Amino acid sequence: MKLISININKSIVVIFLTAMFFSCVNSKQEVRDFLADKNMPVGKAINIYHVKKDSGKISSKTNAAIFYDFSNRKEHPYNEFPKGVKIVSINKNGIDSTTISGNYALTYNKTRVSEITGNVVILNHTENTKLETNQLFWDQKEGYFFTEEGFRLTTLKDTINGFGFESKEDLTKWIAKDITGDVLTDQK
Repeated sequence: MKLISININKSIVVIFLTAMFFSCVNSKQEVRDFLADKNMPVGKAINIYHVKKDSGKISSKTNAAIFYDFSNRKEHPYNEFPKGVKIVSINKNGIDSTTISGNYALTYNKTRVSEITGNVVILNHTENTKLETNQLFWDQKEGYFFTEEGFRLTTLKDTINGFGFESKEDLTKWIAKDITGDVLTDQK
């Protein structure tokens, strides 16, 4: 009699657990929508090191202490780097060409525009130029940087301070606005 009641109890537990597992099925989209409603990321990574390749060659490396993936947003999916980011782009010869770093960054997935803030530094290793600012926008589709904040551009010949700066992402062909300092120019 005792053996039959133990088997019946086990059967009831198995049926109950099976019913629970099948009743709690959520689609991926339902989970993503729930996390979006609660303003929670769909993914989180700590101490990331991401290598991007193009045609089998490394084109960039990204380091960050914390990465949040908010790609579950319908209107404006984005990625967040709340403890800073460092991105090194590699030229075709496999040499570091440009390094971008800042204390905080947001990257919007649809537009491929990033906002980097707090001690932003961009180094062009081949031209030996450095841009320093507190806020920078980076249009990755166009390969273009711009800021309306104060900046300091240091080249081999000059140090230029001002408010408002635009350039290609390798710090060439730049436009500096509202500048102070001495600037050497060629009269060609």
